[in-house]
Formats: sequence, structure tokens, C-alpha cells
Amino acid sequence: MTGEVIFGGRDLTIEEVYALATRKASARLSDNSDFRESIVRSAAHVAETLARDGVIYGVTTGYGDSVTTPVPLDLVPELPLHLTRFHGVGMGRFLTPEETRAVMASRLASLVRGWSGASFELVELLCEMLRLDILPLIPAEGSVGASGDLTPLSYVAGALAGERRVLFKDREMMSAEAFAEAGLKPVVLRPKEALAVMNGTAVMSGLAAMAFMRGTILSSLSTRLTSLASLALLGNPSHFDERLSVAKPHAGQTKVAARIRNDLSAFAARHAPSRLQDRYSIRCAPHVIGVFEDMVPVFRAMLETEINSANDNPLIDPESGDILHGGHFYGGHVAFAMDSLKNLVANIADLMDRQMALLVDTRFNNGLPSNLSGATGPRAAVNHGLKALQIAASAWTAEALKLTMPASVFSRSTECHNQDKVSMGTIAARDALRVLELSEQVAAALTVAVRQALRLRIESGALSKADIGPSASAFFMEIEETIPFIEEDRPLDALLGELCHRTETGMWSLDWQEGAA
Repeated sequence: MTGEVIFGGRDLTIEEVYALATRKASARLSDNSDFRESIVRSAAHVAETLARDGVIYGVTTGYGDSVTTPVPLDLVPELPLHLTRFHGVGMGRFLTPEETRAVMASRLASLVRGWSGASFELVELLCEMLRLDILPLIPAEGSVGASGDLTPLSYVAGALAGERRVLFKDREMMSAEAFAEAGLKPVVLRPKEALAVMNGTAVMSGLAAMAFMRGTILSSLSTRLTSLASLALLGNPSHFDERLSVAKPHAGQTKVAARIRNDLSAFAARHAPSRLQDRYSIRCAPHVIGVFEDMVPVFRAMLETEINSANDNPLIDPESGDILHGGHFYGGHVAFAMDSLKNLVANIADLMDRQMALLVDTRFNNGLPSNLSGATGPRAAVNHGLKALQIAASAWTAEALKLTMPASVFSRSTECHNQDKVSMGTIAARDALRVLELSEQVAAALTVAVRQALRLRIESGALSKADIGPSASAFFMEIEETIPFIEEDRPLDALLGELCHRTETGMWSLDWQEGAA
């Protein structure tokens, strides 16, 4: 770990959530006394309200449609544990360790605001779980995104109470066992505490933060790959002329065009274009990728606001003690951001798929061998180059495009028509991650293709390494070191997996010279 993320008295950034998720940073609660006192006051207000026989939803009443069912005061202490237990209906895959850490960070960022009625002891234990990497096993499926992420977050609340399975030191065990090994103790859930943990948007927000970061990496990678595809096709650099951006000045489009122009600067100075106008997947790349870039600030604002909000119900005003019954568990902003992000990412996948189709086809690739095969002479007859890889990239693209149907429009009335309008934000976030996974596979295929095509051009004398602009040269060196030149047919699945990992974790050199963006 290289850093520390402090919770309390400050907002969390998406980058900090990502750093915690990928174990590049550790979590710590702030020493600020004001933030700690706010949490203590909020929890005390719950106890005071109960002492004067006050009514609090989910504390002295049943949950959801059962709000009209009063809970006898002697049974109030049992109610939180019941909430964690009856919501233990999650199915599907478990969230990955990275996703789980992002979820925990998002929930912690909400609880430290002091509006949820959770005790400082619970907040402290959740922080320690994140710091020590005691990870609840959270099934991915079962949330409709309002009332928050009840079912998946029940696995966090249950783990805090010692009742759910966790992953600790690469072993699965009950959380109580992990706590004992780490020198910790489970909490006894107080009134409102299970609701404080569960009735929020942390799962969709944590997954969305991961999707946001992976999306920004993919956008930069597709820009760099467009530059190299244009080089490999001996394309026309004038499509990225700065004056075109002046005429249509969308900021993201301008940024992408500037980056490609910078990558092609050396080539543009030495070569005349072979075509007056390249095909759209090259010429219009700034217009495709640029839409994503223009939406990055919007997505960031929505997600960081959600992460740094009190998003459960009811809220307890830490100053006055007033109980505020609302609907902050509704994940509409996250749902919209993720439905939009996956659409833009799938469009980038489609762009890369079209670029690869140009590179492998002798009708469009300006003199490169069929399927970019590196075999020559009699051996060329039995070698098929990247033929199957292009087919696979088309399949991954089709699946990504199929998943762009917005999840947020599939609201279902649930829970006896109490939750009669829900966000589906968690499904949208999961879909976005799946679209990103497929799109990263397409990017891996295109990376293999441009590496192969550029080496073929260099060996033929049509290009030299000096034609690759200074900003792109480090990336080209990386892919030449990572991807072997393919002369004889060979399985590529292991290589593709390595390339996808490099993309997902942001390991590529994707920097541009100062002033290029």
C-alpha cells in the first residue's frame, strides 16, 4: 500500500474509492473530534427517542410495508438482527474482493456523516474490516436499488454482527472467527444500526466507482489504439486538424482529437495520406470517444455526491435529533450514470471492433496481409493470423451492445407495493461492469492487431519507428514487449487475459505530451 484514505470531516473521491478497492491505500478514521461527536450524537438521539417512547420507522415498527406493525419495546433489540437474517437471500456470483472493498468504502463514507444513527463502535469496526481486509462474501444479485441495496448489504451488516462468512487471509470463515483472529469483536447491533448499514446505495455506488475508473482507462486506451490503427492503415492525419475542433468545439471531442493529432505528428510530417477521407471508425473516433470524455465530469459529480451522502432512511439530524423520514435510498442518479456509461462504453467497443475489421481485411487495410498473418511463403497457406480473433471481437462487441438496454426503465413494484418505484441502480452498475469487461476484451484484440500490423509495416519499410509520435512510442514498446509477433498460428487466450488485466488495472502508458489534451 502506498497511501492512506481518511474517513470523516471530508469528502471521498472516486480515485480514493478505487485506491482502497485495489489495496493501493488503507483506510483510517479521522482524529477530528467534531466528526466523531456527530456520530455519537446521532446514535444518542435514537436512544433518547426510544426512552421517551418515540416512534422511529424500522426501530419501533416493522420494515417496509410492515411500518404499521408496532414492535413491543422489549423486542426492539432483536429487530436489527432479524433484518440482516431475512434479507439473506442473495444469489449469483460473489462480488470480487475489489468490488467488495469499494462497497465497504462507500458505506463507510456515508455512515461517517453522522446522520444514520449508527454507533461509533460500528463505524470503527467497519473501518477496521476494510483496513485489515476482512471482506464479507456478498452475492451480486437481489437488489432493486430502493430501499437501497438491502439484500447485498445485509451480508455486510450480518458480518459486523459475527453471523456471515467473510474472506480473510485467503480463507473463507465466519466473521466472528476472523474478528477473533484479528483481535476484534463483533458488534451487537443496536436499534437502527442494521437499517443504517443496509438501507443505502453503497453497493451500486461502489460498483459504479469501479466502472467509472475502468471506463476512463478504456477511453484513453481506445484513443491511443485509434492513433496506432490510423498509422497501421497509413491513414490521413488531417482528420484531426485543430481547426476542425474549433469549428465544432465539444470539449471531449477536442481532447481526443488533440491526443490523436499528437500521436500522429511525426507521421504527418513525413507522409502524404493514401486516402482523402478515411472510413468513419478512424475519422470519427474523436466524436465517438469524445462523448464519453464529455460525460466524465457529469458522472463524477453524480457518483461522488451519492458516495458522500447520507443515503439511508430514516435520517437522524445530529444537531436537533429530529427523525427525518425520506427516500434517500433511491439510487436514481447512480442508475442513470451507469445506464449512460455502459451505452458510451459499448459504442467505444463497437468503434474498436470496426477498426480491427479494417486492419484484417485486404480490401480495406491498404496493403497489409490477410488477417495480419505474419507467415510468408508456403507457410502462409496453413496460417490464418487473427481471423478467429476478429470473429471473437465481433462476438464480444455484440454482447456488449446487447447489454445497453437501460436497467432503470425496468422498475418493478415490490414488497407489497410499498417499494412501488425502484431504481434498479445496482443492476445498472453490474451491467456496466460486464459491458466494460467485454469492451476490454475487444481492446485486447485490437491491441494485438495494431501491434501485428505496425510490425508488418515497419518490416516492409512502409513505416519506421520514428513515425510513431513520442507520446505513443512508450506504449508501442510496451505492446511489443508484451505481445509476441504472430508468425505461426497459436492460441491467444492466455495473452488476451493478460492484456485485459493490464487494461483493467491501468498498467498501460497512456500519457500524452503537455498541451496535447
